[in-house]
Amino acid sequence: MNSKYLSLFVLLITSTIFAQSKEELAAKDFFWGANDAYKNVTDIPQEWSNESAVIIYKNENYDFHKFGKNVTYTTSVRKRIKLLDKAAVEEFSEFAFIKRFRSSKGRFSWKKKGDTYVGVKIIKPDGSVTEIDVEKDAIEVDGETKLAISNLEVGDIIDYYSYKNEPFKSTYAFGFEPVETSLNEEYPIMDFKLFFETENDFFINFKSFNGAPELKVIPTEKKNMRRYELSESNIPKREYTRWFYPLVELPTYKFQVYFARSGKFEDRALAFLPEKEDIIKTSVSQDEVLDLYDSRFKPNGDVGDVKSFFKGKTFSSDSEKVTAAYYYMRHYYLTRYMEAFYARESSISSYPFMVYGNNVVFIQNQKQFIRHFAEFLKRQKIDYSIVVGKKRYDGSIDELLLERNLNVMVKVKTAEPLYAQFFSPHTNINEFSPLMEDTDVLLLSSEKNKKRIDKIDRGTLPTSSYEDNETKKEMIVSLNDDFSGLSMTAVNSYKGHQKSDQQYDRLLFSDYVFEDYEKYGTESWIEMTRGKKNKIKYQKEMDALIEKLKTKQKERFEGSANGEYGVEDIEDYTYIINNNGRYAHDSYFTFTESFTAKNALIKKAGPNYIFEIGKLIGGQIDLEEKERQRTENVYLPNPRVFNYTITFNIPEGYTVAGLDKLNKNVDNSTGAFISTAKIEGNQLLVTTSKRYKNYYEPNSNWSKMILFLDEANQFTNEKVLLKKL
Repeated sequence: MNSKYLSLFVLLITSTIFAQSKEELAAKDFFWGANDAYKNVTDIPQEWSNESAVIIYKNENYDFHKFGKNVTYTTSVRKRIKLLDKAAVEEFSEFAFIKRFRSSKGRFSWKKKGDTYVGVKIIKPDGSVTEIDVEKDAIEVDGETKLAISNLEVGDIIDYYSYKNEPFKSTYAFGFEPVETSLNEEYPIMDFKLFFETENDFFINFKSFNGAPELKVIPTEKKNMRRYELSESNIPKREYTRWFYPLVELPTYKFQVYFARSGKFEDRALAFLPEKEDIIKTSVSQDEVLDLYDSRFKPNGDVGDVKSFFKGKTFSSDSEKVTAAYYYMRHYYLTRYMEAFYARESSISSYPFMVYGNNVVFIQNQKQFIRHFAEFLKRQKIDYSIVVGKKRYDGSIDELLLERNLNVMVKVKTAEPLYAQFFSPHTNINEFSPLMEDTDVLLLSSEKNKKRIDKIDRGTLPTSSYEDNETKKEMIVSLNDDFSGLSMTAVNSYKGHQKSDQQYDRLLFSDYVFEDYEKYGTESWIEMTRGKKNKIKYQKEMDALIEKLKTKQKERFEGSANGEYGVEDIEDYTYIINNNGRYAHDSYFTFTESFTAKNALIKKAGPNYIFEIGKLIGGQIDLEEKERQRTENVYLPNPRVFNYTITFNIPEGYTVAGLDKLNKNVDNSTGAFISTAKIEGNQLLVTTSKRYKNYYEPNSNWSKMILFLDEANQFTNEKVLLKKL
């Protein structure tokens, strides 16, 4: 992340005002006026003299005010940075302001407006100051306002701010965008100050973690006004590294401000509010979770469609019944509408949903799904609990502060428990985020009164092993007769947590909705359309849309194959789906792709040829020296394995040498890379298996991980020699 990009620390811009208006002059005076205590600070600590840059001062401000129905939210930030090498000079030679708007304030009436004021000045080592004329120098490029800073040099100080004022109207309760961040940045910080200002009807949840300083109250003259400050000095830089959760390990603060005008709106707010506006909420109890979710997740919904589907069917167990219901709901309340969505988006039909009639059930969110699914379970007299948890990167459930960070699903108490989360087109029963596996959660259930949630327990979600989350590739490779290229067929299979991204990347709606129609005996959108002429017209246009999507998809997949297999100039690319893997988490999503490639992976060496067979397993992690000196613990998304098989057809008249370098075996408690190579008849058979065994490794195990990561990376450099007989 680049500190130069103001959008990263401010701002989502609706309109940028460059003229010297009264408001802009006030913003400038706020940061650079007579009370600026840092305008003459230029020196940095000696121990940071070898850094690329040092942030002399960082200041963030969040102000929340209201008058009647009018609410004003002001955010601002300033940074004063000393540039100490050419890399930093290059980094800050251009700013980009992204002109876009985002809001998560929930249900309220408002008009989109607001101004953002930006200031930039350069302080030279001799003390001379140049203020950049942003209005004159900024240009529009691809939706961004870009500002080039010329004549920057090592030793310069760049001092910039952004001040955004966002007014709107509201009569409802809503929450402002939460802020969750570590104190550390890519450059060390000499002084940091965070200020809050609120008044009545604004509720604050704020908590410091991992040694970050606490928020302090600043006395104010007005009784209804509240001001708070968080300060810290000498903050070390943060190394941006893979497999790391900064919110878990680094000094961090999290907060959200909620607006609620009266008691009734406070009660309706989907948040853990403090009792009073002048109390900063720093923790959430289990009882508060129970109180908030009792009414929100009460069983409710028309499940008559599911009852009709079950008519005449028998099931060997509740587990089988619940699984069947989940997949039926996924289709009946979601995927059967996919054609209509595409028909509307592609302008095939202006009102495609009319064919479904009135009182259509379309499950659109987590709350609706849980209430609907719970209603089905209640009617079937199947016990369940509601799982409330957090993802690992956000800390434990005991550190709960913000409702938005919670993930909710249903645990069905069958003989072998089942887990059901709000579905998307490919979600399976027992599938939930790998970032929640093996985490402690809260379990909400009904004990005394089946009409309400009145009991809360603790539990731990199940884990998966690396065998459960597999990427499997079976490749067959042949060289052309003149060694000018190769042909390949690859069967790609994914299961567990490895398949979801692939399904959304590679499955078009037409690859699964028609299968669902047939499986559940429902009609397609076109079949439900009235009028023979309309049916013919829509079918023709839908076929054309699908063909267009497939053409674009094929072009994209060709590009992916180029990078994945280390080849160029791919031709004759084909792609078919063997199994969409949509009806069990442990089933494979499988597709086969074939192609030819010229001048790929083969080099002539006298009468012989060198084949770069190691590149067929794709790019591997090539650790830089800085990464090898890692001091942080290691947080992996989930255990997983990559199993590859390469069948290489040896050209007639040649033999293969160099198999010894293809046989590797590094296997320890953190992971493994194991490969074998052997010749059977006229084929070279190579297998590789790369395994990540755990979710987490302490830093003391990093050296073990390096061993198998390096071995896998080295394999990509291995070659075999095709020796002419």
